[in-house]
Amino acid sequence: MSNNPNAITAVRHFEQSSEVFSRAMQVLPPVIAEAAAICCEALLNGRKILTCGNGGSAGDAMHLSSELVNRFAMERPGLPAIALTTDTFVLTSIANDYDYERVFARQVQALGQEGDVLVAISTSGQSANVIAAVRTAIERDMKVIALSGKDGGKFTEVLRAGTDVEVRAPSDVTARIQEVHLVTLHSLCDAIDQTLFGPAPE
Repeated sequence: MSNNPNAITAVRHFEQSSEVFSRAMQVLPPVIAEAAAICCEALLNGRKILTCGNGGSAGDAMHLSSELVNRFAMERPGLPAIALTTDTFVLTSIANDYDYERVFARQVQALGQEGDVLVAISTSGQSANVIAAVRTAIERDMKVIALSGKDGGKFTEVLRAGTDVEVRAPSDVTARIQEVHLVTLHSLCDAIDQTLFGPAPE
């Protein structure tokens, strides 16, 4: 192995990621399958998926919605999904007129309908605006899929047992949590595609 300190740093990241993914592989697949079933039920019933998060989690929220609206790994019709992180005019007007904590909840109130799904992403489970969106989604009889890490944070207080799903990355390190979230989103997309449209052609 190279003695270059930057190379050593890179190796350490790969090793840490490998350890976290090994733990995640033991516990998360059944939970991800449950989340996929929630998404498929909504889509089959003509409902849509809303996504939200801050920072890197905002990127993940947009990533998921783009994979659904466009495509993941097979040719298929676009699926209805909206990232609540993308409209600068909406975000800044809500933050200015009300409070940043309401930037997602206000959109859920406006766009969410009974039977829709909210995918709420927060590595800590403590993001006030994401938790507010979850509360609003529940008020509107939507189902919630929460992607979290650490101890789950406030998601553990607001999610409904037997109705909502929390996919909690088994790590306290934000970078590792985000990596697990990305694989989770790809797994969701693949499961949705195969459930709704059949296995991808070889």
